Amino acid sequence: MPRPPRFQPEASCTHSRRPSHLWLMVWASLRRTAVILCLLLPGTSLSPTRRQAKIPLETVKLWADTFGRDLYDTATKYSGSLLLQKKYKEVEPSLRIQEVDGLELVRKFSEDMETMLHRKVEAIKNLVEAAEEADLKHEFNESLVFDYYNSVLINERDANGNYMELGAEFVLESNAHFSNLLVNTSLSSVQLPTNVYNKDPDILNGVYMSEALNPIFVENFRRDPTLTWQYFGSSTGFFRIYPGIKWTPDENGVITFDCRTRGWYVQAATSPKDIVIVVDTSGSMKGLRMTIAKHTVSTILDTLGENDFVNIIAYNDYIHYIEPCFKGTLVQADQDNRKHFKQLVDKLMVKGVGVVDQALREAFQILKQFQETRQGSLCNQAIMLVTDGAVEDYEPVFEKYNWPDRKVRVFTYLIGREVTFADRMRWIACNNKGYYTQISTLADTQENVMEYLHVLSRPMVINHDHDITWTEAYMDSKLFTSQAQSLTLLTTVAMPVFSKKNETRSHGILLGVAGSDVALRQLMKLVPRYKLGVHGYAFLNTNNGYILSHPDLRPLYSEGKKLKPKPNYNSVDLSEVEWEDQAEVLRTAMINRETGSLSMDVKVPLDKGKRVLFLTNDYFFTDISDTPFSLGVVLSQGHGEYILLGNISVEEGLHDLLHPDLTLARDWTYCITDIDSDHRKLSQWEAVVRFLTGEDPNLECDEELVREVLFDAVVTAPMEAYWTALALNISEESERVADVAFLGTRAGLLRSSLFVGSEKLSDKKFLSPEEEASVFTMDHFPLWYRQATEQPAGSFVFNLRLAERPGSPGEPVVVTVSTAVAVTVDKKTAIAAAVGIQMRLEFLQRTFWAATRQCGAVDESCPESCQDSDLDCFVIDNNGFILISERSQEMGRFLGEVDGALMTQLLSTGMFSQVTMYDYQAMCKPPNHHHSAARPLVSPISAFLTATRWLMNELLLLLLEWSSWSSWHADSRAEAHKHKNQDMLQPCDTKYPVFVHQTAVQETNGVIQCGACQKIFVMQQIPNSNLLLLVTDHTCDCSIFPLVLQEATEVKYILTAL
Repeated sequence: MPRPPRFQPEASCTHSRRPSHLWLMVWASLRRTAVILCLLLPGTSLSPTRRQAKIPLETVKLWADTFGRDLYDTATKYSGSLLLQKKYKEVEPSLRIQEVDGLELVRKFSEDMETMLHRKVEAIKNLVEAAEEADLKHEFNESLVFDYYNSVLINERDANGNYMELGAEFVLESNAHFSNLLVNTSLSSVQLPTNVYNKDPDILNGVYMSEALNPIFVENFRRDPTLTWQYFGSSTGFFRIYPGIKWTPDENGVITFDCRTRGWYVQAATSPKDIVIVVDTSGSMKGLRMTIAKHTVSTILDTLGENDFVNIIAYNDYIHYIEPCFKGTLVQADQDNRKHFKQLVDKLMVKGVGVVDQALREAFQILKQFQETRQGSLCNQAIMLVTDGAVEDYEPVFEKYNWPDRKVRVFTYLIGREVTFADRMRWIACNNKGYYTQISTLADTQENVMEYLHVLSRPMVINHDHDITWTEAYMDSKLFTSQAQSLTLLTTVAMPVFSKKNETRSHGILLGVAGSDVALRQLMKLVPRYKLGVHGYAFLNTNNGYILSHPDLRPLYSEGKKLKPKPNYNSVDLSEVEWEDQAEVLRTAMINRETGSLSMDVKVPLDKGKRVLFLTNDYFFTDISDTPFSLGVVLSQGHGEYILLGNISVEEGLHDLLHPDLTLARDWTYCITDIDSDHRKLSQWEAVVRFLTGEDPNLECDEELVREVLFDAVVTAPMEAYWTALALNISEESERVADVAFLGTRAGLLRSSLFVGSEKLSDKKFLSPEEEASVFTMDHFPLWYRQATEQPAGSFVFNLRLAERPGSPGEPVVVTVSTAVAVTVDKKTAIAAAVGIQMRLEFLQRTFWAATRQCGAVDESCPESCQDSDLDCFVIDNNGFILISERSQEMGRFLGEVDGALMTQLLSTGMFSQVTMYDYQAMCKPPNHHHSAARPLVSPISAFLTATRWLMNELLLLLLEWSSWSSWHADSRAEAHKHKNQDMLQPCDTKYPVFVHQTAVQETNGVIQCGACQKIFVMQQIPNSNLLLLVTDHTCDCSIFPLVLQEATEVKYILTAL
């Protein structure tokens, strides 16, 4: 379906999404660069000086070579990397390296997903058929008396110990399939919002009729045990959910959840729509009327989804778009735009006289333009008129733009208690196929706004169009109080339920909507992680371009100790995650549901953005039939294009799999354990063992993955004996080199061995599930594995790990050292495993200081060493982070934060390069937020103006207090609320620098002119590692150079005329 852009500004309001257009920032950066160059250029000459002679280049190279050799010998000894490489070399004749066909892979995964989602659709169809049949047989009974299981009242007792009415005994048991919540899988329960009377005749008849769904719920779950929540949302307001669950009111004892306002209900109940909201802001709307009008507009916005398009026009003496950049167009009603509109609606002010004909004319013109150009929803079109009824000169507008075809429905909302203009408003609605309603209180708003949905659904009902609706990704935090359940990303499949009675069929009665949740995590389990290689991944997006699932999607943020959904978590666009897709070729192809592939050079952030990998990725994509979703599979070129296949018998491999220090990736699906209740308590390792021994013939397992695990278990088994023998030979405390040795294979197998007691581990979280970056997950291989694969063969990557501390960067605790093991067959190379150790920081330091005492000749006394007071020696990694320094407080920090002059010079010589990364899912504090109560120094004029402003404020407050205490009190609360909002984080876009060593430049040296002195430095690459040795003069103060910081800055977009 062709759609307009998500953001359609007028020509004078172009909104750039790319920071390359931020010329103001570029200008500021150029000025800063000019200053630095002026400081650098005089000092870049390498003419001999007294200071320069004190750091002989050959001595620094000797130190680097010695230190590198010692590290390599230690790392290979304790990790056993050479032994592991040898073992894989021995089995090369039995190995196959298969090239991965990305298109075949993505088609296979898509078909598997289609099959799974089809089962969900069939379950919903069963519910719809049963509900419509039950309604057909049910005769409405005004005096019906019927007890049902009310979700709030079940198991509740009164003061006498008797069960409350509608609250009989309801058996609830913990169920692992439903996030260990207490549920009843034999029955459903019924929830109602607080503002809906639980014994209203419409409610009782609807609940009684829908009892017929109970056996269908149970049968659906029996047929498809992967089903989660099934439910029926009634148009009268009740919500029947299976399995039955106890509902907990909020802290005020109120149930605010109303199924009719949920996205799945609204989208299924109506077709996509183009809406123009026309709101009266004339003087007659002042006070409570304007408050109700704002709430009405906000409630209308809540009924819209990403398949709808909207704009808002305010009118009095003249018309104005509340967002000028949306003038003359409609924008997609996604979460970002709806939130933006709500903020603007809150700021509306009343004045002047209402002239409605101009506003209606403008609204009709927009809708006509979209219809003629085939933009927008290409379905329903409507105008929502929100006013107190003082309207004139409207009939000619309808004659010109809407009659006789009446393609645009007009819904009228009369605000206030006055009925003088009720006839006019009713006439407008009835003569334009709309609906009239009067809203006199805030409490009336929701029920009255919902009426328009019934009108828009009538054509569907009359034609019996049971369209299947799939929602965008969402977290139903309003439905579930459990943290585990409420923070799970879901999509919902839903279908409308219609009345089939002959006497009501022509009226188009919508009974409600049936739906079921699908956890996106379960859907993504159909993509086996091992088939995608070290850096590969899969992702899902909708036909609107929004992400459903992606490894880089970060829907949550921390607020104190709590995790909360970001305000825009479900409207993250594909172009904001795959932001290297500058021309949006990938996005366009996937939105158009094409099947194909493309290649793209990408920069992949690692280690919370501190590091970056440069990869060339191949993208393969296709649609998932009968859904609005598309699937993408990404494989990195090089070793990511191949999969390693080994073969071994169960008899040979089972023994080596039964080692206590061997684990399997718990998020990977070796065997399906989440369907059968007898299997849910099994770990993946236990399930694999039971499958291989034949102990449980009912287990369904991925035989290819199990075969690879067996093979890896046999090949890596000698490592356990090697590490054990090594540990037994370590007796003295001074010999403590490493805490733990570990390895991981491409099949998700993980082995580890301790060299010290568990109580003496420096980093207890490493390789534990709570430290996701160090283990295999559904989304990624471990960090130490991913880094090692991009190092040269035989080289080790060193990464300083910091102890996590709230509000502080933490202290260095240990160094993770790892290297990859590659296998080559028929000129094809694949990564088989990665192996490493956690090296003690004290040992690394001792080894370094010993290496820097070396000189060219054995008996020669060293004229210079790193222990000299006038020399500074650093060991930094390939991203500029300090591993070793004479000052412990500098370890773990970025070099540019410690010495801006050195980092600036290393950038200018080409030893390091700066890479700009972008984060379109960041959270920032609002502008003008001060982190402390301290005030900056102010000028006398500024102080005078501040004092004057304070006196005026005091006088104004005194007058307000005299005239109206209540009004002042309300304003004070609003001001307090405003300050509170300023403390809240808001979605934003940021950019941040990452610094990368250019491996082609292995050494550099130079002189930095720092005012009255010169600072010399020498840098040398440390062999077989990602480390560099930096030796510099400590006596020259170069603080005149600005620090080079690795911190994110918010991207400010500039509105420019075309």
